[in-house]
Amino acid sequence: MENPELASLISELSTSADDASDLVKGLLQASINAGLQAEMDAHLGYSHSDRKSKAQVEPVHGGNHRNGSYTKTVNSGYGAVEVTVPRDRAGTFTPKMVPKGARRLTELDDMIVSLYAGGMTVRDIQHHLATTLGVDMSPDTISTITDAVLDEVMIWQNRQLDEFYPVIFLDALRVKIRDGHRVVNKACYMAVGVDMDGIKHILGLWIADNEGAAFWASVCADLANRGVQDVFIVCCDGLKGLPEAVEATWPNSMVQTCIVHLIRAANRWVSHQDRKSVSRALREVYTAANEDTARDALDAFEASELGQKYPQSVKVWRDAWDRFVPFLQFPPAARRVLYTT
Repeated sequence: MENPELASLISELSTSADDASDLVKGLLQASINAGLQAEMDAHLGYSHSDRKSKAQVEPVHGGNHRNGSYTKTVNSGYGAVEVTVPRDRAGTFTPKMVPKGARRLTELDDMIVSLYAGGMTVRDIQHHLATTLGVDMSPDTISTITDAVLDEVMIWQNRQLDEFYPVIFLDALRVKIRDGHRVVNKACYMAVGVDMDGIKHILGLWIADNEGAAFWASVCADLANRGVQDVFIVCCDGLKGLPEAVEATWPNSMVQTCIVHLIRAANRWVSHQDRKSVSRALREVYTAANEDTARDALDAFEASELGQKYPQSVKVWRDAWDRFVPFLQFPPAARRVLYTT
C-alpha cells in the first residue's frame, strides 16, 4: 500500500527540522525490537511472560527456550540503528526482520513509514510487508510492531520542551487517513520551534477535521503544559483562531503572517500572464524599510492599472496588514527566517 501523502509529510519534516530523522530512527528501533521479540514468541510457541504456555510447549520443543540476546547495528536511510536480536538455546531461531548477515534496512524504512502512517488494518500491513519485503508475518507479530510504534510516538509527542523559543512556525498539510473503513482527508498541523542556537525542532503534530479557536487553544495549551513558557514570534498562515489562542497563552508574543502565503493568496485572483508583474509590484511592499514605506508601496499598487484590475489582491494585504507589519521591524537576516513557514 503506497501512501504518498505520508511520504510527503515525512519528507517535509525531515527537511524542515533536525530531529525528524531521530524520531523515525526511534520508531525503527522500537518497531524492529518489538518485531524480533514477536518472531521469537512465534518460533517458541509462547510469549516471554506466558509461563503457563511455556510449561506446556517447552517439552514438546525439546526444552528450547530463550537464551539471551545480542545487539547489532544496521544502517537505514535515517542513519545507524542499534537493534537487540533474541537468541534461543537450540540456535534454530532465524529472524525475518533482520536476517543473519544483514547490515542494511532499506526495505524496512518503507515498512516503518507505512506503519507510522497509522490507520492501516492488520491485513493491509500484512499485505504491505509481503509485497515490499517478501516476508509473511502473522497478525500478532504485526500488532506487536504497531503497538511499539504507537508507544514511541506517544513518548515523543508528550516529551518536555524548552522554556523559550524565539520563533515557532505553524503550518498544515492535507493527508489521507483511514477512519474505520473509509479514507478521509484531514489536516495535519505541525509546530516547528527554533531554539536559541538557531536549530529547528518539531514540537508536535496534531490531526484535526477543522481548525478553530478551540482547536488552537488546545494546541497552545499542549505546548505550554510541556514546558513552553514564552515565545517571541509565532509565524503562521492566518490560521483562524490562532492569534487569539497565542495571545491568551503567551501574552508577550507576536503573531506574524507568513509572507509567502500572503503572496500566494493575492495571486489567487490574478490571471497567469499577470502573476509575475503583480508579484514584482508586491515585492516593494514586503521589502520596504518600514511600515510607512510599505503602505506607500501598497497604495501605489492599488492605484496602478494592475491594482485596479485586481482589487481583491489589494484586499488580501489590507486585511492582513496588522499581522504583516511586525515583519518590517526586523533586519534583512531576520526577515529571511520569518519569510515563510
